[in-house]
Amino acid sequence: MQKEAIYHRSRDQFAYPNSDGTFHIQLRTKAQDISSVTVVYGDPFEFHENHWVHTTMEMSISGSDGLFDYWFIAISPPQQRLRYAFHIKSGDEELFFTEKGIYDTVHEDFSAYFCLPYYHQSDVFAAPDWVKNTVWYQIFPDRFANGNVHNDPEGTLPWNSTEPTPTTLFGGDLEGVIEHLDYLVELGITGIYFTPIFKAHSNHKYDTIDYFEIDPQFGDKKTLKKLVTSCHDKGIKVMLDAVFNHCGKNFPPFQDVLQNGQNSSYKDWFHVSIKESGEILYETFSFERSMPKLNTQHPDVKKYLIEVGQYWIKECHIDGWRLDVANEIDHQFWREFRHAIKSINQDVYLVGEVWHDAMPWLEGDMFDAVMNYPLSNLLHRFFAFDDLNAKQFSDELQRYLHQYPQPVYPFSFNMVGSHDTPRILNLARMNKQRVKLLSVFQFSFYGSPSIYYGDEIGLSGEQDPGCRGCMVWHEDQQDSDMLSFMKKLIKLRNSYPVLANDGAFSILMADESTNVLCYQRENNKQLVLIIINLSSQIQTLPLPVKLKDRTIHDLWNEEEYAAHSNELSITLNANEFALLLIE
Repeated sequence: MQKEAIYHRSRDQFAYPNSDGTFHIQLRTKAQDISSVTVVYGDPFEFHENHWVHTTMEMSISGSDGLFDYWFIAISPPQQRLRYAFHIKSGDEELFFTEKGIYDTVHEDFSAYFCLPYYHQSDVFAAPDWVKNTVWYQIFPDRFANGNVHNDPEGTLPWNSTEPTPTTLFGGDLEGVIEHLDYLVELGITGIYFTPIFKAHSNHKYDTIDYFEIDPQFGDKKTLKKLVTSCHDKGIKVMLDAVFNHCGKNFPPFQDVLQNGQNSSYKDWFHVSIKESGEILYETFSFERSMPKLNTQHPDVKKYLIEVGQYWIKECHIDGWRLDVANEIDHQFWREFRHAIKSINQDVYLVGEVWHDAMPWLEGDMFDAVMNYPLSNLLHRFFAFDDLNAKQFSDELQRYLHQYPQPVYPFSFNMVGSHDTPRILNLARMNKQRVKLLSVFQFSFYGSPSIYYGDEIGLSGEQDPGCRGCMVWHEDQQDSDMLSFMKKLIKLRNSYPVLANDGAFSILMADESTNVLCYQRENNKQLVLIIINLSSQIQTLPLPVKLKDRTIHDLWNEEEYAAHSNELSITLNANEFALLLIE
């Protein structure tokens, strides 16, 4: 038995309260090393004739990533309290795993056991329920549509007249979005995420000058109110971008520091060092001198930014905040920000920009979700780069699925491209079919999927600024096949909640030799098989479920047939997929 591979702690993804009143408990062991795990548990204060009252329950394997097996159980805590330990067996070998270490036999002293002191409803991870059924569309405002040429700033270029540069302006604005809302409705979009729209110097607006004003090139508050109202009338939520880690160099408090130095009442709003000579040194986002870093631990800065967050919810009834460079801001600020926002509207969605393991931000006291770059990178490696075979992809996906508490996954913001990455078509080396297969997975998986504007019509572009090209509105210049494909895929997700977050996910087959992936989404009413052939060859494979006397609906080809035996095979061409509803 590989004892050093055994791991658990009473927090994070390993132990947490669930909304149904249970505690979810996860244990990690070496892959294929352990034959059974039994949890020994009870209330820490319940005794009978001087003996602690406890019971046992078998755990089950919830997944394996090739290195580790993950064991899972949901326990209803006696009196809302729990002490527990693990009785682990491997053939004839057994051990007892507690908070204080490993013992050879069942340990009677429950003070050594792991502890979940009390089930508090306020500790349960909770996010706005509407997010689970939302399909997002990310818009970079200057590049989506120009609806009002009268607010075009000086130097605005004709639409799509040249390749974008870090400084070009094309005149996109909020009225342009309003004019194309029916296009988004027809596509199936139910949420829009805007990169920053507040007054700033650059075309990307991540260098804020005034957090309480819309940038004039996009419109004004009246325009934003009209946009949000129009979106809500069409069933579309609106999420804005909050840039709180840093501001623009022209932000008035920072200008005051530059002008008054040591005498500025705002000097502590930033991370500055003022030399005797008067030279002002200051920390920035990255090494961008035009973006001085805000001191979010300063009470006045905290008060100001929280007011910003509340203001736009009250003023324009927005539905969410995407929080820029969220991992560089102190955790206490985000706790207070969440409390302030949720006190106004519990249903506001808070999404942090965290590109790595985000567990510290997903404990229920800060964010509802993060931009899911770890999943995005995994999908790129399998579908676009050919870095992984199906088995390797399955293993890494299982590792991802055991990285956070289960309730987190339905609310994840799952994008595969953004304003900070090359276009998905470029990442797939212009292989449109691979983009389609990646999209099939994205739209038949947990979370809330997002499309970066123009990906649905085949826009291409390398890293910023290439990925920020103008939206193409002439239909004869759009990839109509990709657009039809995405419309159909989104419609299926919206029509069958089992494909979204109303069904359990499990991988049935991941063959490294054929590179075929088969997984299922299942609830009490429906079972959907998704088969993806990522190889360059035609593949025929038996469907890995019993099908006799069951009806099979081919959701993509809109065909229906009955299975007369349990053994049924499917043939897929290279880079082809199937979506089969079993009833």
